[in-house]
Amino acid sequence: MSDEILVELAGRGVRITSPNKVFFSLRDETKLDLVEYYQAVEAPLMRTIAGRPTLMHRFPDGASGKSFFQKRVPKGAPDWLETTIVSTPNGTTSNAMVVADLAHIGWAVNMGCLGFHPWPYLAAAEGHADELRIDLDPQPGQDFDSIRQAALAVRTLFDEIGIASFAKTTGSRGIHIYSRLSAHWDSYEVRAAAVAAARELERRHPDTITAAWWKEERGDRVFVDFNQNAPHKTVFGAWCVRPRVGAQVSTPLFWDEVPDVDPESLTIESVPARLETIGDPWVDMNANPQDLTPLLEMSRLDMANGMMDAPWPPVYPKQPNEPPRVAPSRARKKA
Repeated sequence: MSDEILVELAGRGVRITSPNKVFFSLRDETKLDLVEYYQAVEAPLMRTIAGRPTLMHRFPDGASGKSFFQKRVPKGAPDWLETTIVSTPNGTTSNAMVVADLAHIGWAVNMGCLGFHPWPYLAAAEGHADELRIDLDPQPGQDFDSIRQAALAVRTLFDEIGIASFAKTTGSRGIHIYSRLSAHWDSYEVRAAAVAAARELERRHPDTITAAWWKEERGDRVFVDFNQNAPHKTVFGAWCVRPRVGAQVSTPLFWDEVPDVDPESLTIESVPARLETIGDPWVDMNANPQDLTPLLEMSRLDMANGMMDAPWPPVYPKQPNEPPRVAPSRARKKA
């Protein structure tokens, strides 16, 4: 194989250097294998990521090698590459890639990008977050069955309040649950809704689910990470391949698959055939944007009943109505 080939992606010839370089060592899958995987899932991938600023996680030597996150598009990028200005929580700005089409994915893969982390808004509508992202985070020692049960509890809650939800594996140990939103709310409001959901889930399932930000308070319960909805936070993209030696994919699921799905088996080898056989479980998500009002009403009632905001990550400025950013055990010692 030549040291360089030209692959047609979205009507463009995209240069792929060292196409036979092994990126995933378990089955010796290569850079070209990864490009061909993304070609196979182009339509559903673009439904979830097209038009979004995207953080790149680069592994120049493959999934087994060292890595770094790249928010800024490097010098020498092709002139057709679309970009937009994004901010970090402390106000630093950078020029991020906007995934306009599959050629952008191929260009990033050629640089060793093994992780795409899209923003929860379209570049054309920066002020409106159009995704609620429920991140179910397993605690040390928990098995995947705990995550399955927590995911089903989220679905039950959302069904009761009239919000359609869509699940995917994370490509690792967790499950993400998304709702497509109509363009009415900013990230602060979406985060408030996620906090309300986490607290209601903990009230309903106090022994198995927690909204506790501090790890010392979580025990062996599944943590609902509401702060993944904070402004400028990114989450690993649907249909994207994790930087793991087995090339696991963050795979959208039908809800009836959740009780039995084996996330380890969902790889660049198996997912294209699965897509061809059963279709895209998220195919209707964009056509039916949801109303966040029921969760925002839950948030309002929590505040009216004397609850404070949940803690924010340390990189964010102190927020109104936020409790002290100190672990409970440290606060007790100081007292």
